[in-house]
Amino acid sequence: MLVVIVGVVTLSLTANLLIEQTIPTEQVKPVRTAVIQALTVAALAATIAGLSTSLLLVQIILRSLRSIARSSQRIAAGRYDERVEVPASDELRAVAESFNQMAEALEQIEQRRITMIGNVAHELRTPLAGIEGYLEGLIDGVLPNTADTFLDMKQEVRRLRRLVDDLQTLSRVEAGQISLHFTTFDINDVIRHVVGQIQPQVLDSCLQMQFASHEQPLLVHADPDRVAQILLNLLGNAVRYTPEGGCITIRSVHTNDEVQVIVEDTGIGIAAEHLPFIFERFYRADPSRARTSGGSGIGLTISRHLAWAMGGDIRAASAGPGKGSTFTLSLPRAG
Repeated sequence: MLVVIVGVVTLSLTANLLIEQTIPTEQVKPVRTAVIQALTVAALAATIAGLSTSLLLVQIILRSLRSIARSSQRIAAGRYDERVEVPASDELRAVAESFNQMAEALEQIEQRRITMIGNVAHELRTPLAGIEGYLEGLIDGVLPNTADTFLDMKQEVRRLRRLVDDLQTLSRVEAGQISLHFTTFDINDVIRHVVGQIQPQVLDSCLQMQFASHEQPLLVHADPDRVAQILLNLLGNAVRYTPEGGCITIRSVHTNDEVQVIVEDTGIGIAAEHLPFIFERFYRADPSRARTSGGSGIGLTISRHLAWAMGGDIRAASAGPGKGSTFTLSLPRAG
């Protein structure tokens, strides 16, 4: 409507100016009347066309927006499988596709939340069931009232406490409330200390451990205790998932901006479909949750959040099942 008004006013002024300059005086009045009539008809036609087109476009836009509004209300009510129809318009198509992507992401988050609750319940149930079994055995007189029995019960309590502590640590790490004490240190010193801690497990599992350090000190700016925690988790996983006779290699390298600690093993490997999810909370490539398939599934999540908090990252790679795995911890280089 604004375009119509501007066009009519401009044409009227221009026509009057041209009429006064080019038309004889006796013909000015009839020509001006004819021009005004033509402009009136043109303005009416343009107004009708503009209003019709605008109403049509408004209906198309409102139909898509109402659909998105209804779907958003359903998603807010918990129906995360809701999707909207993608319209033909480029702009509305982009909005609808973004909305569908958001809905799909929310659905995946909800599925992970449900899975996490089930995993937490399972992990808590296992030690509680063990403690309950020992107590029932003591009450019924099946188990002897000896120090060994109470020691076994204490082990179950320790497992339960360890899981609760891991959950608390995970919550604090994800909330950014973990305490970090940054300092500059040689990453090779931390690797040697961690390798010394993990060496007894390697010997018990009949594995080989190789440490290839850089010739010169590799200084990083991070929290050495948290770095050791990350490396202990990575090496512990390598020991757990590498069969007898396998080999675990840890080496340190550097680039211009960062230092990398690479942990390689010749273990069971990771399938391609599981690689994007192994850092998620309680994720297990083996859905059976057998005790032999690993810990609680929190360690890698905590490790990655710790690496992020120190300005680094952890990446995982594997050629496939039976072909080993490679985990790379990156940390900012000092200076």
